[in-house]
Amino acid sequence: MPEEKDPKEQEEQQRQIIQSGSVTTETHGKHMIHCLTVIGQIEGHYILPAQNKTTKYEHVIPQLVAIEQDPEIEGLIVILNTVGGDVEAGLAIAELISTMETPVVSLVLGGGHSIGVPLACSAKYSFIAPSATMTIHPVRMSGLVLGVPQTLSYFDKMQERIVRFVTDNSGVDPERFRQLMMNTGELVMDMGTVLDGEQAVEEGLIDQLGGLAQAVGKLTELIEARPKKSCEEE
Repeated sequence: MPEEKDPKEQEEQQRQIIQSGSVTTETHGKHMIHCLTVIGQIEGHYILPAQNKTTKYEHVIPQLVAIEQDPEIEGLIVILNTVGGDVEAGLAIAELISTMETPVVSLVLGGGHSIGVPLACSAKYSFIAPSATMTIHPVRMSGLVLGVPQTLSYFDKMQERIVRFVTDNSGVDPERFRQLMMNTGELVMDMGTVLDGEQAVEEGLIDQLGGLAQAVGKLTELIEARPKKSCEEE
């Protein structure tokens, strides 16, 4: 007979999903892992309209700190289906993920648009579904923009931060990534490139094609490969 779930555990899981789009698996499994979903737009310094599906970075950052500090959580899986958003907020999340000691695996489902690219690359190992896509384009800004040289310089510096992070955390060449970013022959009224899952792997942006089973399997492998802490270290 399967073991009955603790009502308190079920209630806590439902609360996590409703409030933050994340969940920590129960202890009945082989390893305790935390699942974090990054969906819609990354909401950063400005609040997006109520009809937008958002991932709020002020919610995600404390979660990542708590996951890194919680000795019971052995691994993190990040599920991505994004359409961009605040570049600096997304990069802040990606920087945190890339510096975690907790094993992290990312899985792109649907799409990884713009800032979703560095978020996917930030994990120790990344997967993408064959039907998913990654959209690469230059840094853009909507709303009032001051027409002064300093604005262009700011965009250039922000873009270089993205290029440096992606190329440092994946297998894509910097010049090739810039070519994909500046492509003018693919997107209507825009520049950039849309890569499907297989192309994203071929370009070196993502480590492997796969789905949930493959991502969880790799995370288990990374967890079990970690050296065990001695009693003196604990």
